[in-house]
Amino acid sequence: MCGRYAASRGPEDLAAVFEIEKWDPDPGEALAPDWNVAPTKEVYAVLERPLKDADDRRPVRQLRKLRWGLVPSWAKSPDGAARMINARAETVHEKPSFRRPFAARRCIIPADGYYEWVTGVDERDLEVEGRKKRPRKQPYFISRADGSVLAMAGLYEFWRDRTLPEDHPGAWWATCSVITTEAETGPLGVAPEEGPSSLHSIHPRMPLMLPPSRWDAWLSPQTTEVEELRGLLAPPPEGLMRAYAVSTAVSNVRNNGPELLKELAGPEEATLF
Repeated sequence: MCGRYAASRGPEDLAAVFEIEKWDPDPGEALAPDWNVAPTKEVYAVLERPLKDADDRRPVRQLRKLRWGLVPSWAKSPDGAARMINARAETVHEKPSFRRPFAARRCIIPADGYYEWVTGVDERDLEVEGRKKRPRKQPYFISRADGSVLAMAGLYEFWRDRTLPEDHPGAWWATCSVITTEAETGPLGVAPEEGPSSLHSIHPRMPLMLPPSRWDAWLSPQTTEVEELRGLLAPPPEGLMRAYAVSTAVSNVRNNGPELLKELAGPEEATLF
């Protein structure tokens, strides 16, 4: 799964990477760099759709702010958004919550990388005979080995809050979900001296990352055939990623800052592998 990630790139950088045609240049409305993105937060997403109220109805590549945690258009309330942060690549085309967005509202969610936790046992918990083993979770940060942006395949949807008038600024919610796939079992592009040798040894799932060669087809509203779309969700080549241990401070969503990405020599509290 993908339940926490880092996104520190500003709109100018993202516009250059993804060839954005339209984004809000007002610095007062830009999202601040976030090294601990959690469900229900606002995030940047790249998508293609006609501009609102424009005479020209051609799709325009835009950088938009969406809320992480998809709310289906037919939902009675947004209460389940925090549980809809991920969609499985294997079933996204058939699940009621994701089927329509998969066909018509696809996006790319840019990230520096994402976090995943490994559960281990601290040796200090084994010192007293008969004492119950207490599991400890060590976070790892997973990113592109070359430092480039991680383009996570995503879906977006619009939800109307019927308790508010149409012209109310909060009447419409724009939400998104990250598509996940089976984690790579092959060797990492950069492997730590102490720790996991593959992404699968950290967690069996991972965000589905789209290479630049698939961006146009994935974002295009003209791509509608289910099998063609499913073909775009093939995992990228192995050996492109790196993973390293980071401070358990990231486990608290209130902590935020570039220090969360500082590489540790090994797991903080236990030998987990």
